Amino acid sequence: MKKIFVIVLVMGLHTALVSQEREDRFSVEILDSEALQLIDANAKIEVIGSGFTWTEGPLWIADGDYLLFSDIPNNTVFKIDALGNTSEYLKPSGYLGKSDYGAEPGSNGLLLSPKGELVLMQHGERRVAKMKSGLNAPKADYEAIADSFEGKRFNSPNDGVFDAEGNLYFTDPPYGLPQQMDDPQKELDFQGVYCLKTTGEIVLVDKLSRPNGIAVSPDASKLYVAVSNPEHAVWYQYDILATGRVENKRIFYDLTPMVGQEGQQGLPDGMKMHSKGYLFATGPGGVWIFNESGKPVAKIHTGEKTANCAFGKGEKILYLTADDYIFKVSLK
Repeated sequence: MKKIFVIVLVMGLHTALVSQEREDRFSVEILDSEALQLIDANAKIEVIGSGFTWTEGPLWIADGDYLLFSDIPNNTVFKIDALGNTSEYLKPSGYLGKSDYGAEPGSNGLLLSPKGELVLMQHGERRVAKMKSGLNAPKADYEAIADSFEGKRFNSPNDGVFDAEGNLYFTDPPYGLPQQMDDPQKELDFQGVYCLKTTGEIVLVDKLSRPNGIAVSPDASKLYVAVSNPEHAVWYQYDILATGRVENKRIFYDLTPMVGQEGQQGLPDGMKMHSKGYLFATGPGGVWIFNESGKPVAKIHTGEKTANCAFGKGEKILYLTADDYIFKVSLK
């Protein structure tokens, strides 16, 4: 009994130390006072989920008040309810085959279509698909809505965003392929940004080295794309001329010199656009908050490689997928 007590005591002490270490690494850095309308300088981080492998694609479901997210290596979508209970929501989520499929077979980005359908960026199936069943009765039964461009299969759709009219912009890097850029099954000789129009037409928006997160401005006049290339770690901004057509491509912000520096884990990855026009973008060190002119106004330092983020409860909460954790941060 004494030995068991000692083990439990040591485990409890270890957990407390890890939690304290995380608190020490976490901070909100206010770079411009305008950020104070979004987040408090003393905001705290809360761990609401842990023990996964690599979390991505957070999606808050207002009708039910729960969070969905992908664990890509485990080919699973998990659910965390309002009470903090975690359960398996969908499995398989991104690869439906019987054999193993690389290190990242599962779903990545998760979205709600204008009709309230769950849309998944499926690495293993190399497509964008929707779940056939309703949100309250999830089944791993999917229908492809985009799987190829000009007769060639996508690499591994990663993230997407619907505009106000229901057109879907999405990115297609090679990360889900078993051998990524060198995979013999890779059919496209580039990595693309696409637009799936409501008509069903798929338009190639741009070719980038490692396109990843994607967002549209509140007035639908600007498109933003993250590039997860350590040699060119940037966010691009485009002017949207018409659905799927852009011009005036320029660097919104360049973080290449910061890559690999101590405390700056990660690369430009997922992003979400706030209704006030502020871009919340995960990147080196955590989450960067930009105003419309591309100026960083705040940084949320997480101490983990932070993959993506999502707003919840009327933009009063920011959910973060970071390594094997799910975090929650209060916003104003």
